[in-house]
Amino acid sequence: MDIQIFNLLTEFHLSNGVHFNSNFLEANVLNILLLLFGLIYVLKQFLGSILSLRQEKVLFAINESEERLAQANMRLNEAEKQLTQTKIVIEQIIKEAEITAQRIRQSILEQGKSEIARLSSSSKASIQYAENQVKKQIQQQITSLAINKVSMQLQSEITPTIHMKIIDKNIMQLEGNVKI
Repeated sequence: MDIQIFNLLTEFHLSNGVHFNSNFLEANVLNILLLLFGLIYVLKQFLGSILSLRQEKVLFAINESEERLAQANMRLNEAEKQLTQTKIVIEQIIKEAEITAQRIRQSILEQGKSEIARLSSSSKASIQYAENQVKKQIQQQITSLAINKVSMQLQSEITPTIHMKIIDKNIMQLEGNVKI
């Protein structure tokens, strides 16, 4: 449809011929130019103020974004420094933990060795004590048996006359020791 209108207008102008109208008042060229200059003047001030406000806002936003970017870069650099320091601290802690673990392991081994030596000497002392106790019991048993045997022999061999002689002898010894 647009093509048909264009074709009609083209045919109309070609049939009538294209010519230049030199009467400016009739052609309204002056009016159009005045209207155009008036619009440009009014729109220039209106659009200029809007565009300058918009430009200020855009520049402010750009400056603000650049400041935020600079701050973000500073925070990023600071965070990277802290990360590096944290890694160094973690490595130191790991090294110290390994050294401490080695020392503790060595200490536990030494304590285990000393505990084994203590238990060994304690066991030897306990065995020695048990042996001594057994020896004492055996000696007491032997002594008791010997006394029983001697006393049975004495009872079987001592007669009442020998018994009286022993008593008299002991009394005499006591008389010499007792002073009145």
